[in-house]
Amino acid sequence: MAEVELKIAEVIAGKDGPSVLTGLRRIFYLVTPNETSFQTLEEVPKYVGQASPFFIGLILLELMVASLKNKQTPARLNDSISSLSAGMISETSNLFSKGIYMVTYVWVYENYRLVELPWNSPVTWWTAFIMVEFTYYWLHRMSHEVNIMWASHQVHHSSEDYNLTTALRQSSTQKVLTFFLFQLPAAFLVPPAAYSAHYQFNLLYQFWIHTELVTSLGPLEYILNTPSHHRVHHGRNPYCIDKNYGGTLIIFDRMFGTFAKEEEKVVYGLTHPLNTWDPIWVQFCHFIHIWKTFWATPGLTNKLSVLLKGPGWAPGKPRLGCIEDIPKVKYPEPKYDSKVSSLWSVYVAIHFFLAMVLYQELFAVVKCI
Repeated sequence: MAEVELKIAEVIAGKDGPSVLTGLRRIFYLVTPNETSFQTLEEVPKYVGQASPFFIGLILLELMVASLKNKQTPARLNDSISSLSAGMISETSNLFSKGIYMVTYVWVYENYRLVELPWNSPVTWWTAFIMVEFTYYWLHRMSHEVNIMWASHQVHHSSEDYNLTTALRQSSTQKVLTFFLFQLPAAFLVPPAAYSAHYQFNLLYQFWIHTELVTSLGPLEYILNTPSHHRVHHGRNPYCIDKNYGGTLIIFDRMFGTFAKEEEKVVYGLTHPLNTWDPIWVQFCHFIHIWKTFWATPGLTNKLSVLLKGPGWAPGKPRLGCIEDIPKVKYPEPKYDSKVSSLWSVYVAIHFFLAMVLYQELFAVVKCI
């Protein structure tokens, strides 16, 4: 017990990772150029890895506040375990690929950069901020508008709940399909250290906007991506489809015509729900669907369209399909649920806990290498 108390004290004091205040500031992107500018890639902290205790703390805080405010929990245990499992699968797969991506980025920057920006200049910091956000907007938008990319990204949208655990429901294959097309081009301008820092902050910021507890941020809604804007993005109401792609900002959505304001109550999830808790099936089911559709569709042009046009496309339809084909929904819609015995629930809970321990131990070993 004393060891646990000492560990908590060290975290609060900032001796083992960031202090509470610093960790929270990072999640909200409230950092300065001076404290987050680095000369080399090796100096950049693992901001996302250090944020795990803050993720857990904010998830528990959301549960507590929602229970007191609405007398009900915003998260279901089965859905939350599915989301957290997908997140662990995603991060584990990144262990085998992250090095390749960063080595490639550094190589392109060192050999083909168009200009050399000083590492400690605020101009470099803000350039990196805008470049990461701009490339993320297009990466995110194409992940909805190109079927083979949607096969990865749909993992994140498969939950019918909307809470902070949903933020951690991520794909294990998305970066394979997006890095070279959308992220690598930043290497022609942005130094690797600056890109790494802002890429992590962009991800961290997107965690906290997955909540229903925050209604409106007033004038900030015109500039920032907010929980209200992102609720629309996760909706399957027809007015929500293919809207609000920003990471930290909402200005590119306003500029490129993909912005929608939250209006009627949002119904979350996929237009055609998966109705499963299996985190492995969630990762790969749409790839299987594409494979079957590809071979069943006649003509080479149509086959390529199955891959490269929107997930709602079919022969004779517009590139992104017809909005009229989206099933009409009205809040509240029934959610997928499954009843299992108490013994089976205990079995799943124990194995999930053991998986989390193994996951933490694995990343602790990697951190020491």
